[in-house]
Amino acid sequence: MQDHPTNSPYMRFSREQWAQLRNSVPMTLSFDEIKALKGINEELSIEEVAEIYLPLARLLNFYISSNLHRTAALDQFLGTRERRPPYVIGIAGSVAVGKSTTARVLQALLSRWPEHRRVELVTTDGFLHPNRELEARGLMKKKGFPPSYDMHRLVRFVSELKAGTPHLEVPVYSHLVYDIVSDDLKAIEHPDILILEGLNVLQSGMDYPEDPHHVFVSDFVDFSIYVDASIDQLRSWYVKRFMKLRQSVFSNPGSYFHTYAQLSDDEAIATAERIWSEINERNLVENILPTRERASLILTKGDAHAVEQVMLRK
Repeated sequence: MQDHPTNSPYMRFSREQWAQLRNSVPMTLSFDEIKALKGINEELSIEEVAEIYLPLARLLNFYISSNLHRTAALDQFLGTRERRPPYVIGIAGSVAVGKSTTARVLQALLSRWPEHRRVELVTTDGFLHPNRELEARGLMKKKGFPPSYDMHRLVRFVSELKAGTPHLEVPVYSHLVYDIVSDDLKAIEHPDILILEGLNVLQSGMDYPEDPHHVFVSDFVDFSIYVDASIDQLRSWYVKRFMKLRQSVFSNPGSYFHTYAQLSDDEAIATAERIWSEINERNLVENILPTRERASLILTKGDAHAVEQVMLRK
């Protein structure tokens, strides 16, 4: 563990120090499975899973087991046998930082723990307002900003989840059409663990002054992770991902961004850099980055999406 300021709420670990905390936990994912979990323009090696995500899965398993013991103690005190609410893990961070890959890796690892817990993954993209509503409100260029989300519906979902509701449904977001799929819902059947991934999972009342609530998503999260990287790295990763999407998703005639596939390389780079600076970087600086220190754990990435430092709240 590295030295840290006495007034910091975090303990800091270098990659090497964190990797030692794996404590011989066996690797349960194959090379092909790890390859399938990574996102576009991301590197995800077996070493990354072994040195970063296995120690994190071990830590989470300790927290989850402790939570179950606490719930069992409450049941014993009350003389009840209530169905236990799921343990909620929130994952936040910028566009292009690799939140989705972190979420998928943790889902795979935690579901293969000896306890065989059921792990569901939900992204907050599904709680964006539909495009027609964003267009009516003049918010299409602020997609991902706080006003673009149906926070009432998202808070209601996590509240009912924590209340032990056995069957819930969440909206599905399509990155192909860049919109909510209105006739498609994903069923959530009382998981043991729910991973909630999105830009806004750590935001609170101060982020929604125009639509005040008494409770927020962060009030229902048991453990939160912020995936961090420098703005320069994020800009580079976003542009590289944009260029790769031109050759894959954007080339589909049904893609909302199909016109971008027709751009020259120079035009595409300029377009990606403009979108980054006007929308994603602004949202990061104004709304996402200020939530970083609310996280239970911060993963700081360096080159090639490799985590270089881990900060764990004391």
